[in-house]
Amino acid sequence: MNNPEAFEKTYTEYWKKLNAFSYTMTQDKDLAQNIVQDVFIDLWERREELSINAIEPYLFRAVKNQVFKHYQNNRFDKTILEDKFEDYIIDNFTSIDPEVMDLLYSLLDKLPEKRKEVLLMYKFQDMSIDQIASELGLSKQTVKNQISSGLKQLREGLKDLAWMAPYIILHQNFLK
Repeated sequence: MNNPEAFEKTYTEYWKKLNAFSYTMTQDKDLAQNIVQDVFIDLWERREELSINAIEPYLFRAVKNQVFKHYQNNRFDKTILEDKFEDYIIDNFTSIDPEVMDLLYSLLDKLPEKRKEVLLMYKFQDMSIDQIASELGLSKQTVKNQISSGLKQLREGLKDLAWMAPYIILHQNFLK
């Protein structure tokens, strides 16, 4: 990476992907760009002392670490980011990669039957709370409670998948 042309090529190739990844984690356009810029500045300044086997994983890990560092320095809890990741997975249920869907289905299968049914109607069939209550003969409050409990259980299970965040986010944003 000592070569300015190689550095520029790496910058050009990865800037957009890293910026999108950073933005997904921060939800702040300027902060996301600053973090990616800092990663590239650090890469250039340390080019002679770094030994990088695979540039892509290195860059994504560096961005993730910078985001965590930013939140840590600003006294934010890392769980905020984990929650954003979990929300992303849950909100994008139907467009997630098939392999990840298999993991989600295994989490869904662990839910009590009625809770799973309510959650599937709500997330996959885009049914309203009123529609679900009417169709299943439940009160609206029961439907709300089932959705809330189901999402909470899924979030707990998704904590184990947090390591996949970069892959999932990149796959969603760039491989379509």
